[in-house]
Amino acid sequence: MREVNLSAIDLNLLPPLEALLRRRNVTKAAADAGLSQPAMSRALGRLRDLLEDPLLVRQGGGFVLTAYAEALAPQLSVALGDVQGLFRRPAFDPRGETRALRLVVSDIHAILLIPAVMARLAVEAPGVVLRTEVYTPDLPDRMIRGELDLTFAVTGTPLPPGALSMPIGRDRLSLVTRRDHPAARGDLGLADYARLDHISVSLFGDGQSAIDSLLAAEGLQRRIVLTTPSFVAALAAVAAGDGVTTVSRVLAGRFVDAFDLTQRPPPFAEVDYEMTLVWASHRAADPLLAWLRGVIAEVAAEVFAM
Repeated sequence: MREVNLSAIDLNLLPPLEALLRRRNVTKAAADAGLSQPAMSRALGRLRDLLEDPLLVRQGGGFVLTAYAEALAPQLSVALGDVQGLFRRPAFDPRGETRALRLVVSDIHAILLIPAVMARLAVEAPGVVLRTEVYTPDLPDRMIRGELDLTFAVTGTPLPPGALSMPIGRDRLSLVTRRDHPAARGDLGLADYARLDHISVSLFGDGQSAIDSLLAAEGLQRRIVLTTPSFVAALAAVAAGDGVTTVSRVLAGRFVDAFDLTQRPPPFAEVDYEMTLVWASHRAADPLLAWLRGVIAEVAAEVFAM
């Protein structure tokens, strides 16, 4: 049997071959394949040379298939279907997915977003499970290596090379105190704010905060009496002492009654911020991740409606 060098075969000949074997007529096959009749005739000539068979022979007023062409026709139909299948992305249905996805979240996201996202998954993608993880300094590297699927950030957070992001909602900072704290009422200037005992949230444990940069620009420095990676822990500490914290307005609203707190705008010129979702660019085409990003964005739009 003659060996065929696949790299030497022009795959553009397959559609004309299929049309010729199906139509058994050069003119009609040319119309089906989108070729002129001379171009189809040239294609037929090349196919005859390649396959070493005439394929179509005149008989009476038309053409008939050779015995080889008759045997080839059903095989070609199956082969073309298989080749087309290689390039046809199957329709995405989240109900058919069975995967575990890894998200880096703070307790803001775990409380405000994840419950509603899980309710959607239970109905629309019951085979998908979520694994939440905390923020760590090596987060960018882990994301690029494919060890993490999604993480939350705020606008302005430097993205690692190869990362993409999308905004999912706007939130506002609130100064949170226990209900009977002196700072809960009356005018509060930036210097007054700086003199309070502060409870700071640091997701990476580095103590860095845009609030401190803002105060430093005015020649002020606040006293931080507690640093924690948990926003809820900060609120609980505020409820039990004289410290104050500056956190998400939406999150604080969930706990003001339970912890007997009150919230007010801090004395900043800019108190709004945009929350974003971040993922590695090489995962951008993953249909399940794209779908989940859409679900999270829809949930966040409702949660952070202002």
